[in-house]
Amino acid sequence: MFVEGRSLGAKRQGWIEVICGSMFSGKTEELMRRLRRATFAKQKVVLFKPKFDVRYSDIKVVSHDSNCIDAMPVDTSLMVKLLSVNADVVAIDEAQFFDEELPDVCQELANRGVRVIIAGLDMDYTGKPFGTMPFLMAIAEDVTKVHAICVRCGALAQHSHRLSGGKKLVVLGETDRYEPLCRDCFNKAMAESRKI
Repeated sequence: MFVEGRSLGAKRQGWIEVICGSMFSGKTEELMRRLRRATFAKQKVVLFKPKFDVRYSDIKVVSHDSNCIDAMPVDTSLMVKLLSVNADVVAIDEAQFFDEELPDVCQELANRGVRVIIAGLDMDYTGKPFGTMPFLMAIAEDVTKVHAICVRCGALAQHSHRLSGGKKLVVLGETDRYEPLCRDCFNKAMAESRKI
């Protein structure tokens, strides 16, 4: 019998999957889709989120489409490791907000035979790689880059352009603070903001 990439009864092999892209690209929806499939396959699933991310809920991961799934809010990557005992699948949403230990924790879980699914922004609001996401993408067996639609021209968007919130790196928000933009529209918006 074959379930999500491995046969039952065989030694469990772990791996790392990364779902990345801009805001409003469907990262969390894709994470939830994979978790629903794992749950259907009767695998023990645990989902983590950063404790400070309370935009929609303290204890749920909620997509922009208002779909939700129960999650454990944690402060550190070490908590992910400690709370993942006996899990078949460990999922982490908003991975860009976690500390620099996250890649090591994910490696350790995968080496233990756990399927690790990570979702997060690959770039910050300035267009630079965000947090540990580049490291996670480098060690992952599978990387899926999803795209939003540019709100200015309709092309594929890969940037999360900040509309307000100053220069602080982490500013939680939705469409009131961010818009998905393609490369050209992002470059134009950044050039305009430098003129102000």
